[in-house]
Amino acid sequence: MAQEKLMRLNKYLAECGICSRREADALIEQGKVLVNGALAQPGMKILGTEKVTVNGTAAEKKPDKVVLAYYKPVGVTCTEKDRYAKKTIRDAIDYPVRVTYAGRLDRDSEGLLLLTNDGELIDALMRAANFHEKEYLVRVNKPITSEFLKKMSQGVFLKELGVSTRPCQVFQEGKFVFRIILTQGLNRQIRRMCKELGYQVQTLKRVRVANIVLGKMNAGTYRKIEGKELEELYTQAGLTDKRISKN
Repeated sequence: MAQEKLMRLNKYLAECGICSRREADALIEQGKVLVNGALAQPGMKILGTEKVTVNGTAAEKKPDKVVLAYYKPVGVTCTEKDRYAKKTIRDAIDYPVRVTYAGRLDRDSEGLLLLTNDGELIDALMRAANFHEKEYLVRVNKPITSEFLKKMSQGVFLKELGVSTRPCQVFQEGKFVFRIILTQGLNRQIRRMCKELGYQVQTLKRVRVANIVLGKMNAGTYRKIEGKELEELYTQAGLTDKRISKN
């Protein structure tokens, strides 16, 4: 067994959030720690895959919080299991830690999708009351008018859903292209808004969620969000967590 793969049991217990290393040593000496059903010994080293219990309660390391920025291509469905979907998120992302999406993008849309194993972050980003910004570039089927931009920004009543959209920021980027910043996430919201105003969306790309931007990523690729960028995301989400990975 490679020595470098082993870690001290007291360190393992500390990383599980059970106690400090010194307190772990005391628990081991008191016979309160079992490793694979046997009494642990002072100074013992383990792989971390063993069954460790303290006073009969399993000790398990809490995983680091992982957040990925993924450029979802057109054709990938935001679901983990769907027998009718040609390609799902689970098919598209091969990552050692199981992650899921924080906010959907429909199959015909592309762009930035945040993936994480942090349920609290997902809840915070998807909660409409938090007003987190999501920015999109949209191409429509006919020339954009000032009236269209005004109505989009003021909010549009969606007959299919029976609700009005929140006022939002809308900017013209080209004859057929506009940029829109939403703080809510109704089902197919932008497509429905455009349809109500007599337009049809041809392409839709999400380029930003909160402080995370798509940048120059290529479709189908992902990157791990780390450091100050990750800290700022948690700050905007109103969350702090000691398990954010520093690696």
